[in-house]
Amino acid sequence: MNISLIFLLFIALFILLSSFFTVKQQTAVIIERFGRFLSIRQSGLQLKIPLIDRIAGRVNLKIQQLDVIIETKTKDNVFVKLKVSVQFMVVKETVYDAFYKLEFPHDQITSYVFDVVRAEVPKLKLDDVFERKDDIAVAVKRELNEAMTTYGYTIINTLVTDIDPDIQVKNAMNRINAADREKTVAEFEAEASRIRIVAKAKAEAESKRLQGQGIADQRREIARGLVESVDVLNRVGINSQEASALIVVTQHYDTLQAIGADTNSNLILLPNSPQAGSDMLNNMVASFTASNLVGESMKKNIKVIPKKDKPKLEEPENPSKEIDEV
Repeated sequence: MNISLIFLLFIALFILLSSFFTVKQQTAVIIERFGRFLSIRQSGLQLKIPLIDRIAGRVNLKIQQLDVIIETKTKDNVFVKLKVSVQFMVVKETVYDAFYKLEFPHDQITSYVFDVVRAEVPKLKLDDVFERKDDIAVAVKRELNEAMTTYGYTIINTLVTDIDPDIQVKNAMNRINAADREKTVAEFEAEASRIRIVAKAKAEAESKRLQGQGIADQRREIARGLVESVDVLNRVGINSQEASALIVVTQHYDTLQAIGADTNSNLILLPNSPQAGSDMLNNMVASFTASNLVGESMKKNIKVIPKKDKPKLEEPENPSKEIDEV
């Protein structure tokens, strides 16, 4: 008797405990009685009749996400893989429809996503797919809402999270992008080079202009100085030829001095003796004098001949004799 009583008490305790159950937050429990829908229980401690009522299922009321990967082709015949993320949830007031009308909600949502994406993407080119992915997501959401509301589901949001073309297409797109950027870089480099060349040419032109102006001013001053030097020498009884020769000799020695001042110069002037300056001065004076005599003699002996005859210059009687006498 004691064993039977203990067994009955154990059965009674088990039945009593099985009468109570808990429902988690954001969850709904479907209760059936003899296989027929009885009620929907919300979160908290709940009671049912043992052996008569049973828990038919639990419905998640949280927001869920389903990632669907679809492979399709674009208008320009490029195959792409799109990853569409669908965020959905069961409406609290339509738990009955969500549980009894739709057995596999994920498969149903996947089918609608495939249908919408494969209807929208073939209308677009590959570049347009990237630019209008939000339009594709909106179209998917609109179609899913119309279809899933009947089954007690609401679509919170749809996102096209990834667009993955074929690897060869991606490589070609990358090469096109790289070539375009290299073209832009080359254009900027060419423009910069042109600016540098123009600026350098302008600077060189300005430098040459200033250099030429400086040389002209220098020569003008040298000429003015030579004129003044010749005037001074004429006043002391030195004629123009001797003055010119003296100035040339002076410049010759100035040049030698400038060359000697450079310690790194390897220039050697041959011949160059102490008597060279005196010889140069005498030779130049003699040359100037001889040239003047020859010029005067030629002017005196030139005769005017008619145009029909060939012009002929008469040679001086004995110019060499005059030069020797000088």
